[in-house]
Parts: sequence; structure tokens; C-alpha cells
Amino acid sequence: MEKIISYPLTVIYNILFLTTLLIFHPIQWVCFNVFGYQAHKKSVDALQFCLMCCATILGTRFTFKNPYKIDTDQPLIIVANHQSLHDIYPITWFMRKHHPKFISKIELGKGIPSVSYNLRHGGAALIDRKNPRQSLPALMKFGEYIEETKRAAVIFPEGTRSKNGVPKPFQTKGLEILFKKIPSATIVPISINNSWKMFRYGKFPMGLGAHLTFTVHKPIKLATFADKENLISNIETTIKNNIHP
Repeated sequence: MEKIISYPLTVIYNILFLTTLLIFHPIQWVCFNVFGYQAHKKSVDALQFCLMCCATILGTRFTFKNPYKIDTDQPLIIVANHQSLHDIYPITWFMRKHHPKFISKIELGKGIPSVSYNLRHGGAALIDRKNPRQSLPALMKFGEYIEETKRAAVIFPEGTRSKNGVPKPFQTKGLEILFKKIPSATIVPISINNSWKMFRYGKFPMGLGAHLTFTVHKPIKLATFADKENLISNIETTIKNNIHP
């Protein structure tokens, strides 16, 4: 019965989602080209909030648990597991005061209203996973940007989405580069649960009533760890111990 109900609700959701992207695309353009970064950033924040509102059509709920006070005068490396595209806009919204910037595959930099524009102009790193000669310099430049601006780099070390909630092994190369290029960073591990349930039936129809939870773990000062390999292992364990597929 739930799957049957989800068909018309998914159609409504998709219309609202696409309409939201189309509306915010020219808003972003005007904000960025006329008023600059801060105005563009506020338009992107508003977009994330509206995307969360769209998801409520499907009965989706969001809980972001962060008991820690994280200063905004420092660069962050936000490390999280990855279950679906619905991981992205809640992190952007709830961590908005830290100006989160994502590492994304280069294909997403074109063709998607609002999303592609923000990736190209909002400070994200667009990488070609099949081309180390492009991806490694892009990651290094991204790290330098985060260190200089004291913003937040968001990385999903699994490298791809978990379609059933079961986490995949962390790929360490991207984290190692960020650690090297953002030496003053504070690391913020986040465990994401139930995002994958939005696609429990595939792309159509969408799952109903998913309760997405984001649990922020104790921030870690990168400079206090000399053994970066052990640090990555600890971060991976912390995140995965709080995932419940």
C-alpha cells in the first residue's frame, strides 16, 4: 500500500523539487554576479531549506544532533558516510554558518539547474575520479582555499553512495590531501542514517516516511594527531559505529 501511495506523492515531489531548482537558478546568478559571495551564499542556504521543505511531501523528517559548539573562525573538515543525494542539502543547511563546500564529481558541474551553478561558483571541488592528473591538483587547490577562507570542506570518504545503508570502506587519499593542505582544521565526523531509504524502491517511486538523522561526533583538532593513518581509522570507526542500516 505504501508503495502505491508513493507514486502520486513522488510525482508531486519531483515537480516541486525541479521547480525549486529552476526558481533559485536565476536568483543565484543575480546574487553572485551583482551582490557577490555573501548574497550568493544566502541564496544557496535558502535553496537548501526549500529542498528540505519539498521532502516533507514524502513524509521525510530531519534530525540534526550537534551538542558541540564549533567556532566559525577556523577551517573544518566534515567527514561523513554517504547514503544518497539527500545527505547534502541538510548538511548544507544545518552547518550553514561554517560555509560547507563539497567535493563532487565533475559531471555534476553542468546541466543541473541551481546545483551545477553553485558547484561551479560556490567554492566546491569538481574532480574527475578517473583522471588523477586532474583530481589531485583540484583537491589540493580546494584544501588551500578552505585553509585560507576558514570555511568547511565536506568529504564522503566512501567515494560512492551506500544503497542499503551498509557503509563501504573509507578511501583515504582524499582525506590525506585535505589533512596536508588544511593543517589548522578541526575535523567534524558525522554519522548519517536512513537517507538511503528515500530510494528504497529505486529512483521511482520514492520511499515515504524516512527519518534522516545526522549525528555530529566530538570535533577533533587535526594538529593534535601526529599519526594521520591512525586518526583516519579512528574517524571511520566512530562514524560507522553509529550507523544503523
